[in-house]
Amino acid sequence: MGPGSRRALRGLVPVAVLAAAWEAAPRAGLVDPAFLPPAGAVLGAWGDLAWSGELPRQVLVTARAWAQGFVLAAVLGIAGGLVMAFLPTARAMFSLVVELLRPMPSVAIIPIAILVLGLGDAMKVAVIAYAALWPILLNSLYGVDGVERRLHDVARTFHLGRWRTAWRILLPAASPLIATGLRVSSGIALILAVTAELVAGQSGLGSFILQAQLAIRVAEMYAGILTVAVLGFGLNLLLGAVEGRMLAWHRGATAKETA
Repeated sequence: MGPGSRRALRGLVPVAVLAAAWEAAPRAGLVDPAFLPPAGAVLGAWGDLAWSGELPRQVLVTARAWAQGFVLAAVLGIAGGLVMAFLPTARAMFSLVVELLRPMPSVAIIPIAILVLGLGDAMKVAVIAYAALWPILLNSLYGVDGVERRLHDVARTFHLGRWRTAWRILLPAASPLIATGLRVSSGIALILAVTAELVAGQSGLGSFILQAQLAIRVAEMYAGILTVAVLGFGLNLLLGAVEGRMLAWHRGATAKETA
């Protein structure tokens, strides 16, 4: 058994202990099963919902909103970070706006988004994109700021010009920090997707969890919450795998420098 397998097994131990405690506590009367059903009951409800197609439908709704908002945030964040890093005038114009809006809790714009965009998918996408924008924007900005001066000298030597320098040198050199911003933003995007559905969604996992809670279908409510956790875990693994494949060149270069 390799080191990776041993680490994975060690990581499963706390999960198994937590699941066993979850199963035992309601059955032993330590907690009221009306508020916390046994883990087996929740897994049974999860299987029924998956088999009926209800849970996959809700997952697709949330995942679609997440993807649309995340992609929009990625495009705006990377482009905005490059422009602000490359053009001092743009940085001077927008720095104050960024510093004013960035610390504001993103859920605070949900009422505004509802007023402007209504209760449909456009509202969710706008809220998700707003929340996910800031880590990508700032990591792109700081990533370009941190590019070594010798790379700028190389660009000047070959007369690449501003935009070819940005595309061929600055963006690849800043990509490790940009990738970190994307991974952070993916979790934020999922949080806001579910939150928007909880507050005003007509479908999706957040709306499903709220409706199950109001109808006192407690096992189904927990099944929805677990689905959100699994979805977040899966998205993080997916982005980690994409990052590992796309930035393999960077890790190889770093390993050579430290050898």
